[in-house]
Amino acid sequence: MGDILQDKVAIVTGAGRGVGRGVARLLAEEGASVVVVDPGVNVDGSGFDQSVAQQVVNEIRQAGGKAVPCTESVVTMSGGEKIIQTAIDNFGKLDIVVTCAGILRDRMIFNMSEQEWDDVISVHLKGTFAVVKNASILFRQQRSGRIITFTSESGLMGNSGQANYGAAKSGIAGFTKVVARDLGRYGVTANAIAPRASTRMIGNIPQSASEIRARGGVAPIAGEEDLSNLDPDDVAPFVCYLASDYAANINGQTFLVYGGTVSLMSQPRPQRSIFNPEGLWKLEDLAPLSRNYLTKDIPNPAPPAPPR
Repeated sequence: MGDILQDKVAIVTGAGRGVGRGVARLLAEEGASVVVVDPGVNVDGSGFDQSVAQQVVNEIRQAGGKAVPCTESVVTMSGGEKIIQTAIDNFGKLDIVVTCAGILRDRMIFNMSEQEWDDVISVHLKGTFAVVKNASILFRQQRSGRIITFTSESGLMGNSGQANYGAAKSGIAGFTKVVARDLGRYGVTANAIAPRASTRMIGNIPQSASEIRARGGVAPIAGEEDLSNLDPDDVAPFVCYLASDYAANINGQTFLVYGGTVSLMSQPRPQRSIFNPEGLWKLEDLAPLSRNYLTKDIPNPAPPAPPR
């Protein structure tokens, strides 16, 4: 057992499997008491199995750690409040929140249903808000706390067939930056992680998806072909770092984490600019200048298919 997080109390959503399970186990190994949050749903969000969270709790306890299960859903504000209350009722306080919970309903945008959109947005984006918002009330009062959210390269860079998931994950990245500014003055930090790992969610994507994108000329996300070789437990050490006192001044950042690699992601900043000293552009002036300078040589991630 380590002691970097000794006497800390952590909540990890989506902790029954995948990245969340590895995070919960390592937090406990480093001394934190952990609320393992997972209703045991399927990848698409259906079903319920309370044994999923309990199994991780059993593993932590058998290794000498402290943990309790929680099967509340993150998709309602009352669920988020109950998750926070579980930490208070069992361990008397809360120091760390990690939001790994997520589902997939992949579909090309022209086939995606409203329900598929709403369900993914609810679990990922609203689910992050429901837990973080309720935790933030406590963190503001105690003037301390660590928030680690989970975004995705799909949200940061785009991935075909994931409009709902990408929108939610992009929203989480923006949400985290704002939370960092809202709570930083109270000694609270908020940072986001974009993981690469082989999990149930990745395994649920059809094997032919990358082949279909390749045939259509759609650029894949870098590293997509290597996901099957990446252990989800590899993400946990950097989560623990962000949750520790070592990262007390790291706030509002996004990190790409996989295998033995951790990368600080660049913040969106102006890259090229064109200026009109007279103010409002005329299209006949704007179009050629944009084509020849502003948008020159920008690759199209999904170019039109060649004519048959």
